[in-house]
Amino acid sequence: MSITSLNGKRFAEMIIQGANHLAANAQLVDALNVFPVPDGDTGTNMNLSMTSGAKEVQNNVQEHIGKVGTSLSRGLLMGARGNSGVILSQLFRGFAKAIEHKSEINSEEFAQAFEAGVQTAYKAVMKPVEGTILTVAKDAAKQAVSSAARHQDLIQVMEEIVTEANASLKRTPDLLPVLKEVGVVDSGGQGLVFVYEGFLAELKGEALPIRSEHGPSMDDMISAEHHMNVQAHMNTEDIVFGYCTEFMVRLESEKLANKSFDEEKFRNDLSEYGDSLLVISDDEVVKVHIHSEQPGECLSYGQRYGSLIKMKIDNMREQHTAIVGETSTPLQTKPVIKDKYGVVSVAMGAGISELFKSIGAKSVIEGGQTMNPSTEDIVKAVEEANAEHVIILPNNKNIIMAANQAADVLGDHVTVVPTKTVPQGMAALLAFNPSLDAAENQKVMSEALSHVKTGQITYAVRDTNIDGLSIETGDFMGIAEGTIKVKDKDKTQAAKDLLSEMIDDDAEILTILYGEDANTEEVENLVAFCKETFEDVEVEVHNGKQPLYSFIFSIE
Repeated sequence: MSITSLNGKRFAEMIIQGANHLAANAQLVDALNVFPVPDGDTGTNMNLSMTSGAKEVQNNVQEHIGKVGTSLSRGLLMGARGNSGVILSQLFRGFAKAIEHKSEINSEEFAQAFEAGVQTAYKAVMKPVEGTILTVAKDAAKQAVSSAARHQDLIQVMEEIVTEANASLKRTPDLLPVLKEVGVVDSGGQGLVFVYEGFLAELKGEALPIRSEHGPSMDDMISAEHHMNVQAHMNTEDIVFGYCTEFMVRLESEKLANKSFDEEKFRNDLSEYGDSLLVISDDEVVKVHIHSEQPGECLSYGQRYGSLIKMKIDNMREQHTAIVGETSTPLQTKPVIKDKYGVVSVAMGAGISELFKSIGAKSVIEGGQTMNPSTEDIVKAVEEANAEHVIILPNNKNIIMAANQAADVLGDHVTVVPTKTVPQGMAALLAFNPSLDAAENQKVMSEALSHVKTGQITYAVRDTNIDGLSIETGDFMGIAEGTIKVKDKDKTQAAKDLLSEMIDDDAEILTILYGEDANTEEVENLVAFCKETFEDVEVEVHNGKQPLYSFIFSIE
């Protein structure tokens, strides 16, 4: 069998097969995390990101490959989470841009699209690191161009792409020393290989398993994600716009005879009906998500431009009541007046969330080490902050790219302060000054990050040798500024050893956030040690209720 041209329908099937193969192996990708910590989530992030792209494609399957590519790019953009997911979205953003005006493509155009994707992804990363998903994508794209110069058959080209992607993946430990030290290949690169293997299997007409023996299906992951995104800390009566309204408009030339479709005007007009508004369009379809009290009026407005398809309206008050077990209460309408500033913070743990709110965060997105919010999650939180200018605190290095992508989607009224840890987020928020303008606030909040050190205590999920330490499964590890410094069988002893390394004569304040698995005796023991050992250091203690991390330390 030989395939010399690729149309939208076949490409859509390749995307779906690639997403399925990645979903089936997401747990394997998670297990490749360099650190033996219980929060390796590259596979989960890439899976949920790719699933979002595949779902968008399924809703827009057509012969024109450029339009299918645009759908994939759009779905990945809004569903991207974590650095790996954002890079994946950028790879296919460049790919889609290269083919957007083509109804079908040949092997040479196919290869050029992979090359364009790599160029876009590298531009999106401030400091590209070789030995990662970027390297695998670059090497595979280079091979694609070489192969397409020799073959017209897309199957042969894709076979060489997969072969080179696997070879490049095996080389990643030679480029990134930490991978070699731990004995793994790059997890993001492995995820990309699974996507490409799915592409090839579809081109060859071969079946790949949709789910792994023990892993969740795509639908399971989507359901879990929806469950995690429920705003469990909100009261039902706080919901101002009660109907989550989603619909699509198929644009019709008859209705556009006297007026052209303008996405910005469409978005501005709909914004009068509610909040959490998202509008994404192409030449044929407009996709809308809005929280409104008048879903019918939203639908009627959409009908001015074409016919309605795929409508979905949910009563969020009833949903929320069912989730939190409340009895229904009457709506107390609140005036929708924009504040000058709103700070959106990401946090994992009810106690940490409340702490951020107590020091000034207007909105807290549930997420962190084990659950990176998507670009769309962050966009929604910013919209719901209802402020003239919104500042985002990611509080995790793996969320910064998604936050930046959300800011790009929303415009100049959104600023990202690149906080990598919860202590950095708290320091930045305490430095926030509502009397300063946005640029000045970004400066002072970013400067505050250098005045705080972060320590963490968690447990090892596998045996490994890293940072000069031989670590066994179940050991408690002390991590300072991203480097494993100490390990011990006892969590309190690990915490004491870590603090002894981190606290110096310049330290003035130690904040201890204890997690779900730290009991009262352990906390009291640690506090007593700190007061006795570090006499000049003020000690503050908060119940962060965070999972996986027994203690998080902030040292100022």
